[in-house]
Amino acid sequence: QVQLVESGGGLVQPGGSLLLSCAASGNILHLNAMGWYRQTAGNQRELVTRITTDGSANYTDSVKGRFTISIDNAKKVVTLQMKSLKPEDTGVYYCNADCTFWSDHTIQRDIIWGRGTPVTVSS
Repeated sequence: QVQLVESGGGLVQPGGSLLLSCAASGNILHLNAMGWYRQTAGNQRELVTRITTDGSANYTDSVKGRFTISIDNAKKVVTLQMKSLKPEDTGVYYCNADCTFWSDHTIQRDIIWGRGTPVTVSS
C-alpha cells in the first residue's frame, strides 16, 4: 500500500508565503514523478506543478516565478514553496505520485493521490 501525506496548508494573507510538503510511504520501488494539483469548489482538479525524479519541473502559467517545486528522492518527499500568494491561489492542494510499487505479489505502476491540504489566501 502506498500512501501520500500532505502538510503545510493554512490561511495566509495576500503576498504571503506557504510551504507545502508531501511524503510518500509504502512498498515503493521507484518514484517516477510527483506533483501538486489544486481544486476549487465547482471546478476540476488542475495541475499546478510537476517534477520528475531527475529534477525536471513544469508549472502552470499562473504560478511561474512564484512557486517552486523540489523533490528529495531518498526521502520520497516533494515540497512546494509558494510565494507572493494571491487570492486566486486559494483551493485544496493535492499531492500525487507516479510510482512503481509492490502489491499483491506483483509490480504495479499507478498514480497515487493524497487527501489534500487546504490553502486560503485572504485578508
